[in-house]
Amino acid sequence: MQLPFFYEEVLQEKSPMVLSDESSRHIVQVLRMKEGENIQITNGKGILLTTEITLAHKKKTEVKIIKKETHPPGMAQSAIAISLVKNTGRFEWFLEKATEIGVTEIIPLRCKRTEKSHFREDRMKMILVSAMLQSRQVWLPILFPPTKYPDFISQSNSYDKKFIAHCIEDQKRELKEFTGQDHSSKIVLIGPEGDFTPEEIEQAINEHFIPVSLGTNRLRTETAAIVAAVMLNIS
Repeated sequence: MQLPFFYEEVLQEKSPMVLSDESSRHIVQVLRMKEGENIQITNGKGILLTTEITLAHKKKTEVKIIKKETHPPGMAQSAIAISLVKNTGRFEWFLEKATEIGVTEIIPLRCKRTEKSHFREDRMKMILVSAMLQSRQVWLPILFPPTKYPDFISQSNSYDKKFIAHCIEDQKRELKEFTGQDHSSKIVLIGPEGDFTPEEIEQAINEHFIPVSLGTNRLRTETAAIVAAVMLNIS
């Protein structure tokens, strides 16, 4: 049986370790756990602690560390830069599924055709953490603040392989040609519901983004981003 899994942004890594109010409340009031029971804790940066509850308190639960593991990041370093969408629920769904798949970076974009949308960073972070814990991972995706498209394109040189998925009929390669895990970092640009403008596509190509297709079907923004995420993380 798997141990209950918790997230603590800051790990004290000393015994006793005092847990956050949120973790403490869930341990005591939801799971009804007692002293002597074990839980696992991650900081979302590759550290996994196996611990024993020494004080079950609804605000300040204390644990002692039994075992510490350090997990290196996966071989596939994949980023999705995706236009914000008007329906916030759909964007939140993307965040959840991208985390489960193993995307390492998510960059929300404000493109020329991006419709007005709200971005609550605290809520978005909570969704990422929940998805990480649900899928029992120890690496939390890096979520960047919303960035204007031209600004991001001009600062994208840190990625080894760069792709832009767009709908204009043109010479494009299939993204699946580039699948397979390796040590290179990859990023895919996903446009808004009205697609990237020709000017935005040209700007990306000038910065060495490769135009790619995700298949023959016309996909919603968030669906296209998930398809791209799966392709980038396929082994």
